[in-house]
Amino acid sequence: MQHPSGERPPRGPGHRGPRRRKRRLLLAGAVVAVLGLAAVPVLKHFGVFSGNGKPMSFDQPRPEGGGAGGGSAGAADPGVRMPTGPPARFTTANTLDDGTRIGVTTLHGKKSGFTGKVWVWAPKEYYEERYAKSAFPVLVALPGGPGYPVNYWMGTDLKLQSSISEWAKSGKSKPFIVVMPVLNADDKNYYDGSDIPGQPKMGTWMSDDVPDLVKANFRTFASRDGWAFMGSSSGGFVGLKQVLQHPDRFKAVIASGPDTRPDSPLWRGHPKEQRANDPAQLAKELLAKPGAPDVHIAFQIGTKESGRAKLEAFMKNYGKGPIKTRLQVIEGGDHNAKTYVRGMDDGTMEWISKVMPGPTPAA
Repeated sequence: MQHPSGERPPRGPGHRGPRRRKRRLLLAGAVVAVLGLAAVPVLKHFGVFSGNGKPMSFDQPRPEGGGAGGGSAGAADPGVRMPTGPPARFTTANTLDDGTRIGVTTLHGKKSGFTGKVWVWAPKEYYEERYAKSAFPVLVALPGGPGYPVNYWMGTDLKLQSSISEWAKSGKSKPFIVVMPVLNADDKNYYDGSDIPGQPKMGTWMSDDVPDLVKANFRTFASRDGWAFMGSSSGGFVGLKQVLQHPDRFKAVIASGPDTRPDSPLWRGHPKEQRANDPAQLAKELLAKPGAPDVHIAFQIGTKESGRAKLEAFMKNYGKGPIKTRLQVIEGGDHNAKTYVRGMDDGTMEWISKVMPGPTPAA
């Protein structure tokens, strides 16, 4: 499995290339082995033994105050989509130093038929009275590796959420709502964020069910301009594919150390469907479509990992017309999540945020 360091294990039997490594371990065992921590503290970090789990709501003020949530306010701007409901049942998974909380809920996907966990964090600004009628941009953050049963971005150790808070203060980033669904249907297979015939519909889970959950519970932008993906390794591939496949729903993606081709062994016997989920093919179709909407792709790669040539080739072949691309090369960076957060700080987040709308305070 992929642990918080971000390294990706083999994707399945017969998979070739640099990811041919030892078979992944169980969740707690893998994290313990890599981080050198005792089992109990690690499991507490992921909420197994901790005091987390209490009911919470994003529609209520934080305990220390900060204004009304968005559940009852009326929108003054037609570009703002107020929560449609029904409200999901969230429990606390983690709490940041500023008092904001990461909530988790179990989503029964109406369109995909898949049931899985989704973690969500709203920035401090979301609770402020001046933004009570404002929409907030959404960043769907995807992990590498199986990403099941835990999406590692829900932890506070990688500092994704706290970094976004700091970047928003300095003007590097919009104050995003961060949504962290499980990436795959289990920890044994990779589904490439796609509807592979005969398998759980993980493509529909990402493109429909997860956004529908967010729309039901948060103030979001009515247009695709306020929706983006961010992911590392296998999660980077899924985010890249989703944006190219659904440019009418998502505007941008930060794809860090990603594959650029679908390569799950589950595609065997389904070449037509595999091709329909290939970012290269999707990019070709987007370039050939008259009046296609712009999409913004920010690639990231560390100097200590492989794959840079593939990303540069993708940009050369498809980074034109409506497909806007950028490559952040992270000096000394490895294939891991902490490296990619550093790359976001070094310029990627600012580039993406310039094309994304932010919340508008009341006059």
